[in-house]
Amino acid sequence: MMAANLATPGAMVRNLAESRGIREALQWFTREKQWINEIHLQLCRVPSPTFLEGERAVWIAGQFRSFGCEAQIDRAGNVTATPQARPELDCVIATAHLDTVLAPRSKDDIFLDREGKFRGPGVSDNGAGLTALLALAAAVKAVSPFGEQDRELVFAANVGEEGEGNLSGMRHLCKNSPLIRRSPAFLVLDGAGTDHITTNALGSRRFEISFTGPGGHSWSDFGIANPVHALSRAITLFADATVPLLRAAVPRSTASVSTMEGGTSVNSIATVARAKVDIRSEDNPRIEEAVQLLYSAVEKAQEVENQRATGAKVTSKIKELGSRPAARLPENAAILSYVRAVDAHLGIRSRIECSSTDANIPLSMGIPALSIGAGGQGGGAHTPEEWFNPEGRDLGLKRVFLTLALLLRL
Repeated sequence: MMAANLATPGAMVRNLAESRGIREALQWFTREKQWINEIHLQLCRVPSPTFLEGERAVWIAGQFRSFGCEAQIDRAGNVTATPQARPELDCVIATAHLDTVLAPRSKDDIFLDREGKFRGPGVSDNGAGLTALLALAAAVKAVSPFGEQDRELVFAANVGEEGEGNLSGMRHLCKNSPLIRRSPAFLVLDGAGTDHITTNALGSRRFEISFTGPGGHSWSDFGIANPVHALSRAITLFADATVPLLRAAVPRSTASVSTMEGGTSVNSIATVARAKVDIRSEDNPRIEEAVQLLYSAVEKAQEVENQRATGAKVTSKIKELGSRPAARLPENAAILSYVRAVDAHLGIRSRIECSSTDANIPLSMGIPALSIGAGGQGGGAHTPEEWFNPEGRDLGLKRVFLTLALLLRL
């Protein structure tokens, strides 16, 4: 074992790929393409919108058990499963998020088109990642590829990755689960593709800003402070104030108002007006700068609107909807060298990316983690027209499997 640890990652992956059990598992992913496609369709037909992942969690836990895994659903709603319980060992956790932005209204919303592509909400994000977890578990049961290993393999299908889920499932795994005491490494499977390795965690803060007043008739009550006017002014002040901040090339940062609502009719002064704001950056201090500009803009907008009013005033409120820390995996991290060695072995050309994924949480805590696609190709994420092409999926599964095999022998 010590000699293997001293070998280069390239030599390690070549030696692994030549071993009988690993070779049989790699062949299994190609041989079982049809079964993998069928299980993919089944899981995507189980609706799992953010905050309502329970039905899919129960279904996936049952699938893991059918593959011989010990599986359970934790307090957060995450499914965790292991092919061979070794609680005395450190662990490697392969994860994929359960939730989708949109959910199918019926099973017919998830289908195969004439070209063999999957169609429907969530088929790629994250149907591809979840299917990979199940395929990995099934392959381990069918082939028993791992001999002596230094770490325990754990599968986790976690809740709350999308939108206002705020990475709740991964936060639980990293802060409240017993697994975190076992020096874990996280391999996050999110979406399709083999062309990227996400090692830089894109940070974000999300807010709802609101202005409230008494409201009234647009003619007879004219002069009272108007929440819609105040909100519009706050958005304009914020957009203008962040221009110098967002124009800087490094670190890259963005800010946008994503939704606005308020009022009931054209001849009424609104009682409330709301907007949601998304702030993102590769740098946590830069995010904080933008947040302070948002607070200042809201305060100034309230002040100006109330100064203009001859009647009742408005009040403002800022509610935080989510916070995702920015972080970065060290370039010399073992998990990154292993993925690169596997890519070289399989002939995959990949690039380093910055994105917001479940890996944000472990990376912000100094825990080794990165995110990759699960193979195939996908597009139209977060829309009813989402699609997934399974062509080449087996290459992505082999990539994931070999990376896990290396990590288990770290």
